[in-house]
Amino acid sequence: MRGSDDTGRPDEDGAAPTALAAELGTALGERATLVQFSSAFCAPCRATRRVLDEIAGMLPGVTHVEIDAEARLDLVRRLEIVRTPTVLVLDAGGRVVRRAAGQPRKADVIAALGAAL
Repeated sequence: MRGSDDTGRPDEDGAAPTALAAELGTALGERATLVQFSSAFCAPCRATRRVLDEIAGMLPGVTHVEIDAEARLDLVRRLEIVRTPTVLVLDAGGRVVRRAAGQPRKADVIAALGAAL
């Protein structure tokens, strides 16, 4: 994804992958999970939601989870989310493999999923 960085670390946030999955409060995708941090009045967040929903619908085993950043300030601070939308790509084990802030392009998200699948 444009603006993404691949940390090369097993888990970007320092927590065990299963702990991050538990904090999200939902089941992860079998192959990958697209985690979107959004805010209520963010127009790019709505466009990002449409793109990520479409991609998750096209790829079996890929799930899209949207987190309200204002309601989850604890998680936002811990993961150092500084703007919305921010998208994290998690692999099947719940490890962050890519991260990008801003509205992503569909092709960039699909390419980023390559690191998770």
